[in-house]
Amino acid sequence: MDPRLTRLRLETLLRSLPDLLMPRVCLVCGRQLLPSERHLCVCCEADLPLTHFESNSRNPMADSYNARLVVAGCGMCYQYAVSLFYYGSGSGYDYIPQALKYDRNFGAGRHFARMLGRLVAGAEHFRDVDLVTCVPLHWTRRYRRGYNQAAVIASELARALQADRPGRVLFDPWLLRRTRRTATQTRLSVADKALNVAGAFAVRPSRLNRILRFNHTSRLNRPSRLNSLPRHILLVDDVYTTGSTLSACAEALFEAFGPEVRVSIATLACVPQR
Repeated sequence: MDPRLTRLRLETLLRSLPDLLMPRVCLVCGRQLLPSERHLCVCCEADLPLTHFESNSRNPMADSYNARLVVAGCGMCYQYAVSLFYYGSGSGYDYIPQALKYDRNFGAGRHFARMLGRLVAGAEHFRDVDLVTCVPLHWTRRYRRGYNQAAVIASELARALQADRPGRVLFDPWLLRRTRRTATQTRLSVADKALNVAGAFAVRPSRLNRILRFNHTSRLNRPSRLNSLPRHILLVDDVYTTGSTLSACAEALFEAFGPEVRVSIATLACVPQR
């Protein structure tokens, strides 16, 4: 008998043992997963509503994000945006980011973040990203939750981007901070969401100095402070709805790094833009 078949059966058996005690179920439909399935059953994975935004530098999410930045007078170039799948309330797929955010399902969060990371790393318009950061939580909320779900996602994206560019991509989940505690955005109108987060973010000076030192030592042929600034920042969150939070964070980044920098965004899910 082919020894690979024996090993495959043994590995499958070992993976199945925990399911006897605590069966794994599909995040979308709730069906018990087979040993070969991870987080989604075969049917739900096949129907995952992918956006394919990574293949198009100009897409509805990017247009929505750029429109907000234009109104705020930020940026000098078109900012890119990418999301893994469409987010719809009640679709079942909306539970994927919620599983990470509310249920501490880090395995699922990292799994889908790695999927997004592979797409971002393979997209030509993200090839020059040199800094990855994320939307911060207020310290009181982070203390209560114990982690920042956006940082979990961002770490996987940074790892994917660093895979073929070691030492050229800096990951700093602490770059931004919330200057005040804001109300949850869930039940607010579009206008109220923008007001809720306006001016609520700032760049930490200590982290800014760290980034300048990193870029100075990694670009020895570009010693000036201006040339040592990041050229393309990837800002990460879990879900894109109206873009209020991400654009408010981007405003803080433009203020710190200048209007010449490109601040692209990436999320696991995106509400379809009208």
